[in-house]
Amino acid sequence: MLPRSLSNFMNAFTSSDYTSYPFATTNWKDFNNLLSVYLDATLNPLLNENDFKQEGWRIGPANPEQQHEIKQSDEKLVFKGVVYNEMKGQMSDASYLYYIKFQDHIFPAIKNSGGDPQKMTDLTYDGLKNFHAKNYHPSNAKLFTYGNMPLADHITEISQRLERFGKFQADRDIKTPVDMSNRAQEFKVKGPIDPLVDKKMQYKTSVSWLMGDTSDMVESFALRIMSSLLLDGYGSPLYRNLIESGLGPDWSPNTGYDTGGKVGIFSVGLNGVKKEDVSKVRDAVNNTLKEVHKQGFEQSKIDGLLHQAELGLKHKTANFGMGIMQRLQPGWFNGSDPFDMLAWDTTVNAFKARCARPRYQEGLLKQYLLNDKCMVFTMEPDEGYGSDLIREEESRLTRKIAQISESAGDALGGRSQLVTQELELLQAQNKAPIEDLSCLPSVHVHDISRQLEKKSVRDSKVEEVAVQWREASTNGLTYVRAINTLEGLPADLRTLMPLFTDALMRIGTRDQSMEELEDLIKLRTGGIALSYHSTTSPYDISRTTEGLSLSGYALDSHVPAMYELLSTIIYGTDFDSAEAEARVRELLQGAANGALDAIAGSGHSYARRYAEAGLTPQGLLNEQIGGLTQVQQTAILASREPSEGLGDIMAKLKTIQSFAINRSSRFRAAITCGTESISSNENALGRFLSTLNRPVDMPEAKPSQALNMTYNSKTFFPLPYQVYYSASAMPTVPYTHASSAPLQILSQLLTHKHLHHEIREKGGAYGGGAYSRGLSGLFGFYSYRDPNPQNALRVMNDAGRWARDKAWTKQDFEEAKLSVFQSIDAPESVSDEGMTRFLSGVDEDMEQTKREQLLDVQKQDVVDVAQKYLIDGMPNAHVAVLGEDKDLFRSDDGWDVKRLQMGQGNEEEMGPSEV
Repeated sequence: MLPRSLSNFMNAFTSSDYTSYPFATTNWKDFNNLLSVYLDATLNPLLNENDFKQEGWRIGPANPEQQHEIKQSDEKLVFKGVVYNEMKGQMSDASYLYYIKFQDHIFPAIKNSGGDPQKMTDLTYDGLKNFHAKNYHPSNAKLFTYGNMPLADHITEISQRLERFGKFQADRDIKTPVDMSNRAQEFKVKGPIDPLVDKKMQYKTSVSWLMGDTSDMVESFALRIMSSLLLDGYGSPLYRNLIESGLGPDWSPNTGYDTGGKVGIFSVGLNGVKKEDVSKVRDAVNNTLKEVHKQGFEQSKIDGLLHQAELGLKHKTANFGMGIMQRLQPGWFNGSDPFDMLAWDTTVNAFKARCARPRYQEGLLKQYLLNDKCMVFTMEPDEGYGSDLIREEESRLTRKIAQISESAGDALGGRSQLVTQELELLQAQNKAPIEDLSCLPSVHVHDISRQLEKKSVRDSKVEEVAVQWREASTNGLTYVRAINTLEGLPADLRTLMPLFTDALMRIGTRDQSMEELEDLIKLRTGGIALSYHSTTSPYDISRTTEGLSLSGYALDSHVPAMYELLSTIIYGTDFDSAEAEARVRELLQGAANGALDAIAGSGHSYARRYAEAGLTPQGLLNEQIGGLTQVQQTAILASREPSEGLGDIMAKLKTIQSFAINRSSRFRAAITCGTESISSNENALGRFLSTLNRPVDMPEAKPSQALNMTYNSKTFFPLPYQVYYSASAMPTVPYTHASSAPLQILSQLLTHKHLHHEIREKGGAYGGGAYSRGLSGLFGFYSYRDPNPQNALRVMNDAGRWARDKAWTKQDFEEAKLSVFQSIDAPESVSDEGMTRFLSGVDEDMEQTKREQLLDVQKQDVVDVAQKYLIDGMPNAHVAVLGEDKDLFRSDDGWDVKRLQMGQGNEEEMGPSEV
């Protein structure tokens, strides 16, 4: 249904004890189509055996299409299956692994929501069908709708779909955690080594308590507030006594108050702990809780959290309905009344009444946390963890093949059976693209308005600074965003920009600690942020601008206080303080500790950034700021010995501070607010601008710091994962070029008509597709959690010829255009209205022209761009692959093999353009 819809969201989520199937659209016809298909697909699925083999698991030859070239006795049989490979990739994420193992021990009654690959191969086709028959019934389902379409209409549709089912005795047993009422429990499990983190800091450990019944809305809200008071922010007591004290650089994945079950669970833990400090973590937690109970919670901190909650309700987001659904589901499935969960004012007022009692929050802390009825869960590093996984899979594979061979009569018969099964599946997969889908409902291109829905903005000058104004209904909130363009920024300073913006929100000033500043931010704003910004010119992909962005939002009456906080943090952050270097080291170690898991979660994005880095200036900036280059630099700096210090880095951060924000022609701002607050916002902005420093000369970039785009066209990064992530990218045209629209349509045609089929369905990857970055002027391909990257690269390399020679139909183009407009016409949060123009220079006239071009794309347009950019341009493509260190990508074959690791000496390993 993806290419037959204008939906802005369509997916399915597996949780530990329920599965949800959400979709969202702004088109009433589309809503009815999706509602019909979703109900039919979930309650009456075909569940063919080939679907189970393709999506679940099977055993077969690694490359079945090459069987005619291989002797049967030489065939290599492997475990295959889309979800099997997806979960192998997921379990490569050490943070996810820790969390899942923790859940196994504290909540053994529920299962790994995605499936453990070691257990997945015990599931049979009949087992899947029986599971569906047992659980997928209206008596065991809950339905949620949100929006302004007539409720009676879709209630009627739902009733017609459900009335054919009889009553069913569903499993109403609500699962609960293990009993910890008698004594503390302690568990240890093995986990992988993180090559980007100090080998002495590889332990993960946490301590957890069972809390109250989550259906008690007021107490559960109070416990969430207590969790935030204990954990959130650099000034929180547990942060100070665990992370700031040096026991570990970052929280463990289970840290916080979990209300996903009938009984809440509060956990506190750390990643990156030394072996000798593991026992100290529990002691530090207990001592901190006792100290907090004695001293009590400050009312001002509680008020700050309530203020954040109030602003969160006022903030008009595009995904409000989806957020409500996701918030309701866990409690709803565990016995809570969803209307109680929605009664926000009632809950908050009741909480305030309870808080008026003496030491109410402290009483909850004593009741639930000042005891030994807890679980201590530790993951120990194991050098052989990865090789043990490989041996386990090989052993399991051998056993499965032996069982099949015994059933078939002998080993040769078993192998023949598996090969035949694989070829039959391949035959069915090859027929899938021509399957008749006319029974599926669809919206049409004529349902798309040719006219862009305009969000009017106006320009003015305040204190000689260019300001964009968007007047809208904002519930009494003002949103501010500003950018200071930085021309000629040296690369050594650019790569420190993420660290600089993090440091501004960590170090504090001469007069105020970060804890005091955080309290003021919570009491006076909905949040403020500073970040690096860059964009490509819509007219020329070789031109890019970069700078520092600041943003925030607040109640109209608090806007002056928000500006004062921004000014204080930008100019007042004290990089010379006695604690500043320790705080920066803390930030570096925390970032390095989670980097490998971040790559495992979105490795295709890192592969794309690296592939694009050698193609355009914007691609290079993206890689230096948020790619593997940034990961490597962070790991190198985090591993510096304390004796060496970070003096050179601190000096550079101070240099950035001197020119980061100033009042000049390169500074511009955008404000979104209600009409009633325009005048007060102009005055507040004017006062803020008058406090900004005059321009300061930026250090001149050395020749070696210029944009060096000398990258090898093929790069492989060996990483400790069981699957691969790959990307191929090539330069195309700017946003305003006539070929930009056909390239966007082509990316959707390739994704839905070719790449999904070849890379996911046949190749076994969890995801794969094509993309066209209209503003960046880049076209590319990717595969995600892929067991067979060589197949994916072959498919990518041939995609242009396939597109050129394909006999495209009118329906193909209908679906591709619908897919493109899903994102173009998706709802916008009020704070994002007008931001495309402000951030990138793409105005509504350009968007209107592009809209018309997209709607008018014809077959020959696609054929022409496929030939010019994907076939003729393929020699200019750059490829990056991340994954398991097998002998697939060798330097002898032209691959640049780069190893990410911590420690000194890696500058040469990565190359001068990257570090």
